[in-house]
Amino acid sequence: MRNQLCLLVFLLCRLSAVQGSIWAWMHSLPHAANGVPPRRDPGSSSGQEVTAAVCSHEINCPRGFFCDHHFGLCLPFRQEGEFCRRDAHCALGLSCMFGKCQETLPGGQEGARCHHDKDCSPDACCARQHGEKVCKKRLLLDEGCYVPEGGIAFSMNQVCPCLEGLVCKKMSPNREASFEYWSDKIVWRCQKQ
Repeated sequence: MRNQLCLLVFLLCRLSAVQGSIWAWMHSLPHAANGVPPRRDPGSSSGQEVTAAVCSHEINCPRGFFCDHHFGLCLPFRQEGEFCRRDAHCALGLSCMFGKCQETLPGGQEGARCHHDKDCSPDACCARQHGEKVCKKRLLLDEGCYVPEGGIAFSMNQVCPCLEGLVCKKMSPNREASFEYWSDKIVWRCQKQ
């Protein structure tokens, strides 16, 4: 077992790409035994040094900080455009959308979070975009209305139904378009009933 461990350490030290990844990972971890020294906040774009205090579910952070439960550290609230994992990481008035702090949109507006279609305006629906349920516009005439089952696009993104008075129909490919070597290609578009 010891020989295998020595071989693994030797190989990891020889591979520069792996070595760089290991060092980056090691430097992102809290590494002080008696407290946490000042260090750069990995989610902040300002690059400034911060003194991080230890926190937990029982120990709260001071004003202006959030508890990163993954590392057990108090870190300053993220500003607009900075990386986040949940809303609680962002400053007041910002939400964590698609991994970055963004201005919170009013309910019902396109791009605002939702749970049901009724949470959105009448010409919109509640559909997944990159896994997050947001209000999206209903599809207009000639817009693509079909996402094939399976794959990441199907599980992460949804399309709204066509606007009222339109239906999603199978269309034959446009023969005036440039040649495509996909003879059975079928296009689904919103069309008048």
